Amino acid sequence: MLHTDLQYESNYRVRAYEIDSRQRMTMPALSRLMQEAALQNVIEIGMSFWDLEPHQVSWVLNRQQIHIKRMPKMNEQIRVHTTPAGFLRLFTLRDYRVFSESGELIAHSPSVWLLMNTQTRGLASRPPFLEAFDARMPPREQCFARPKGKIPAPQQADFTNHYRVHWHDLDFNEHLNNTLYIQWMLDPLPPEVLGQHNLTFLDINYRAECQLHDELRAEVQQAGEGEYLHRIIRVSDEKMLANARNIWKPTAQI
Repeated sequence: MLHTDLQYESNYRVRAYEIDSRQRMTMPALSRLMQEAALQNVIEIGMSFWDLEPHQVSWVLNRQQIHIKRMPKMNEQIRVHTTPAGFLRLFTLRDYRVFSESGELIAHSPSVWLLMNTQTRGLASRPPFLEAFDARMPPREQCFARPKGKIPAPQQADFTNHYRVHWHDLDFNEHLNNTLYIQWMLDPLPPEVLGQHNLTFLDINYRAECQLHDELRAEVQQAGEGEYLHRIIRVSDEKMLANARNIWKPTAQI
């Protein structure tokens, strides 16, 4: 059990609009649930966007790894747990755990966040009031290892989709919602992968903001058996805004 008063958890029942044709929660839906838990957590403990707003800074997700033992099914009751997991220079760490109703750990995720200056859109240092949270963080041995090493970017596009960012795709920072990066990266995969395999690992690096009316291109390269590399490109300048690596296994192997 974690030793911190900063943790947050909530029970949740999987909705019909969050599942695929096999009645299992999709990865975009799971990532939205994690993001919502993090938001409620920072509101409760006083580290939210609105607490940071007077300091002209805001949280931005830099990297996240999601490990999936299995996806929850429609109407299944699950418990989502999250906590800040410490500071490291300009980085802030956050962990997620997803449990079944019986207490089985079915997914977990370490993530890395940065502070962005809301005026310059560049990186920012922590405001002094955040330093008080250091002593309340869980011990490092109780936290997940921080994601390390670079994620390789695709060298070719085996599968491609095109997108345009609309108003309802934006979050309260007025950039593309984090979960849509994941959805748009996965969408170009062939139906036989999405429909006949299970995603067991996702590692995503958010590199730059994506804003209203941006034209985007999602590219996927198959890097090996069940392994895919992804990236999202802004068409106007060919800048890579995010890249990811994921691993899929046939349903029979799960």
